[in-house]
Parts: sequence; structure tokens; C-alpha cells
Amino acid sequence: MIYLVLSILFSTSIFVIFKLFDAFNINTLQAILVNYVVAISFGVFSSNTSVTISSVPQQKWFFGAFCLGFLFISIFNIMAITAQKNGLSVASVAGKMSVVIPVLFGILVYQESVGFIKITGIILALIAVYLSSAKSDVNPVQFKNLLFPLLLFLGSGILDAGLKYVETTSVANGDEPFFLATIFSCALVLGLFMIAYQMIKGTFTFQWKNILGGILLGVPNYYSMEFLLKAFKMDIESSTLFTINNVGIVILTTFFALLFFKEKLIKKNWIGIAIAIISILFVSFA
Repeated sequence: MIYLVLSILFSTSIFVIFKLFDAFNINTLQAILVNYVVAISFGVFSSNTSVTISSVPQQKWFFGAFCLGFLFISIFNIMAITAQKNGLSVASVAGKMSVVIPVLFGILVYQESVGFIKITGIILALIAVYLSSAKSDVNPVQFKNLLFPLLLFLGSGILDAGLKYVETTSVANGDEPFFLATIFSCALVLGLFMIAYQMIKGTFTFQWKNILGGILLGVPNYYSMEFLLKAFKMDIESSTLFTINNVGIVILTTFFALLFFKEKLIKKNWIGIAIAIISILFVSFA
């Protein structure tokens, strides 16, 4: 259980760091690329396996790692935009309510348990994303305010489901650090193409503080994933594991948003967060 607790703590810190990026005007893309260099280094030096860099493309999990790398950098950028535009608590709820996607995946692929309570929890999670994204208690949620939370919701859910599937079907015990290093390497390469495009357009501007921000992000990013992969080894259904992990992140992130960033939540947001927690408990104990 300690691995799950540590994953929750490190994952929460990622949302907080993205919020700090906005406060200190740190370029998100540049910081994310530096973060991947840090995470790759941790993965390579933490590995005790006989896997070598030249043999990585021949590994059973390589194609999955490549696809996950693409998702990682896309979702990281969306997560940062959501935290900065919609607020820390909204980003946390949208990202972590995506638990419904790996839960459905677990039901369909791993034949995990399903029933009325679990289905109710999934529906409540969708309602929670909508309410937590509201900017007014009177007016309906506008699409521009819902777009990034929805993208984060879908992307995070697909990433969680894909990570679980590749890890359980292709990654041997002890290979987790190198597997993660490969995911981060693929994300880094894709990110460099984005930077190259900015250079061609003439919109690229470098600042040293972006490197510091990337280093600050890279450490919790790596360990949040390593501890989650280790938690997958626990004798527990993936639907239950993901829900416990996600409810912990939602609660902690909301606490930090209120305490340190003085975010103001309207009544709809509070209702959305409450429904989010209830939905996770429904799915967890179904």
C-alpha cells in the first residue's frame, strides 16, 4: 500500500508545479522537455535489468511505450493549460475522474466485477467533470471552459488504461525503470519536433528558468509513475486501485488549491468535487 500512497503524493505535486509554472511565467513545453530528460535519467540509472539501449526497439513493450510517450506529452500540455486556465482543482477532478475509462477497460478486458453501483459511479463521475468546470452558478458551462477538462478527462483515462495493459502484458518484473525511461524518451523526441516547429516559425524563446522548472517537475513525474507501476503488482482489481489513487489526488489537490493558491470555488464546483468523491467511492466499493 505504501507504493500507492507515494504515487498519490508525487502525482499531486505535479498539479501544484504546473500551477507554479503559471505564477512564474515558465514556458510549459520547454519545462516539460527538460522534465523528460530528468525522468529518463532516473529511469536509466534506477534500472537493474540487463536491457541495453540498443535492444530497446526489440523489447515486447516498445511499441506500447512509443504510443504512451505520445500520450504523455500531449496530456502533460493539456494538464498544464487546464490548471492555468480552469484552476488547480478543476484540472485535478477532470484528470482523475478519468478513472471511469480504465474501470470500463478492466471490466471489458480483465472481466472485473460490474454492477449497478459501479455503473452509477461512472455516470456520477461524468457529471462531476461538468460541474467542477463551471465558472458561474447561474449560467451553463460554456464549451470553451469545458474543452480542456474534457480532453484531459479522455486523455488521462486512455493513458491509465494503456499503461496498465502494456505493463501487465509486456513488462517483466524489474523492467519498470527502463520501460518508463523509454516512454519518456519517446515523449522527448516528439516534444523536440514541437520545439523545432516553433523555431521554424520564429516563436521560440529560451529562458533559463524553464530548465529549473523542468528539473522540479521531472522528479515527481518519474516517481509518480514508478510507484504506480509497482502498485499494479498488488493483489487488487485495477478499478479499485485507480479509484483509490484518484480520489486521493483529487482531495489533496483541492486542499492545496484552497490553502496555497487561494482558489475560489463556486457552489457548482463544490458539488462537482463532492460528486467526484462519491463516484470514486461507488466504483471502489462496488
